[in-house]
Amino acid sequence: MTSELDIFVGNTTLIDEDVYRLWLDGYSVNDAVALRVRSGILEQTGATAAVLQSDTMDHYRTFHMLERLLHAPPKLLHQLIFQIPPSRQALLIERYYAFDEAFVREVLGKKLSKGTKKDLDDISTKTGITLKSCRRQFDNFKRVFKVVEEMRGSLVDNIQQHFLLSDRLARDYAAIVFFANNRFETGKKKLQYLSFGDFAFCAELMIQNWTLGAVDSQVDDMDMDLDKEFLQDLKELKVLVADKDLLDLHKSLVCTALRGKLGVFSEMEANFKNLSRGLVNVAAKLTHNKDVRDLFVDLVEKFVEPCRSDHWPLKDVQLFLNQYSASVHSLDGFRHQALWDRYVGTLHGCLLRLYHD
Repeated sequence: MTSELDIFVGNTTLIDEDVYRLWLDGYSVNDAVALRVRSGILEQTGATAAVLQSDTMDHYRTFHMLERLLHAPPKLLHQLIFQIPPSRQALLIERYYAFDEAFVREVLGKKLSKGTKKDLDDISTKTGITLKSCRRQFDNFKRVFKVVEEMRGSLVDNIQQHFLLSDRLARDYAAIVFFANNRFETGKKKLQYLSFGDFAFCAELMIQNWTLGAVDSQVDDMDMDLDKEFLQDLKELKVLVADKDLLDLHKSLVCTALRGKLGVFSEMEANFKNLSRGLVNVAAKLTHNKDVRDLFVDLVEKFVEPCRSDHWPLKDVQLFLNQYSASVHSLDGFRHQALWDRYVGTLHGCLLRLYHD
């Protein structure tokens, strides 16, 4: 008696997303097997523990071999050893470069150096993220920084081109690179309520308006470095609070426009000059590296905390900032309107994001 057997041979590399997640999270093979057993996979598939162990080890070997290609994602697309469909390649890259919110908040604004890497043990303990995963995420941040730091052009575009990340993830990495380059302080206790998303939102505004690339697309490191000439010019804004007549007129214009519209009008009127001095003085100090680093600390101290203590609702903050920004254009004695708009447009957006009423 003869029997027929159909055999299909393929060389497509199989990627189990659940095992990939376990590998990315830094679990050992044995820990990964234990977690897979707990998920009920043996009952679902009818496999034995030995088969599951072998399957997990096989996947881990594949991921280790793929990792060197993931360090330079275009290589993954052009290599011929692993036959992986484009959609799977995109998944591998995106998830490899994904990061944990808890981790990025611990390193955001810090120098991506060996000194910071030594702190990863403590960060791992604090966040509950495995040390191996912390190292992968830190090394990814550093790798992207090193590749794009000397490039001309849009930071987001350069990251997308060289690492093939989605638009959202590339924008997040642009924020991480921008913060690392300018060393913004994010770790102080009074800033702990802010999420990575809050800082990334502000980073995007600053990249668009305060960097060299905002005025000259041909400058090296255009989206990495703040425009030093712009920061120097911001000292000219001090006239808004140093000149008593301008300050009084600015206050009068804002109060006239907002009377009857703000629930906290009395508090705003009483505190207008202090708030205005705080916002203008933040601008005037940005010529010094330390004051650049402390930008978010200063914004919280000079504006967010005073408004919070007077219980301003967010809608009143928005109304105030709208009128505070726009009324400067009605000050006849003020000659720096374009400079003001470039500064306060970004400031306005950041303050609304930083203000959690």
